[in-house]
Amino acid sequence: MSRIVAGTAGGQRIAVPPNGVRPTSDRVREALFSLLEARGVLEDATVLDLYAGSGALGLEALSRGALTATLVERDPRACGFVQTNARTTGLTGALVRRASVTTFLKRPTDVVDLVFVDPPYAGTEDEVDVVLGLLVPWLSPDGLVVLERDSRTRVPAWPEGLVAEEPRVYGETTLHLGTPTG
Repeated sequence: MSRIVAGTAGGQRIAVPPNGVRPTSDRVREALFSLLEARGVLEDATVLDLYAGSGALGLEALSRGALTATLVERDPRACGFVQTNARTTGLTGALVRRASVTTFLKRPTDVVDLVFVDPPYAGTEDEVDVVLGLLVPWLSPDGLVVLERDSRTRVPAWPEGLVAEEPRVYGETTLHLGTPTG
């Protein structure tokens, strides 16, 4: 079990699929969301949570003031967990989309303020680079991309249109942040 760390649903437990999902630890989520709140990017934000898994990141954003969160996950079982977690926490604004991330991103529909990219650590670095490239047209001018990776993997190849910030390392987890150049 995991939990929503803070906000309107703070302390509520969320269910995690038993296989194939590696939820962001409470400690890393707490540090990440403290950073996001300090930057003022959560209030009324539109959020895109890619590789949603249990939905922990998107739901945490909703709990802390985001307006909407589109949670993209290809695994039907995990999508069921995300829907159940959104319902049991009472958080509104969650929209679950069952699709592969790359397929979903090929058709930008909305401009978003905040994107969480949390692929399986076993995924290829090339896939991460492709996803980052596909995100550029989705981002608002003040948008922010947060990429979670294993600290042992290489630094992502940020595409033209995104500028990387200094990574934040939390043990075996590294958070890479990027913002639009324009």
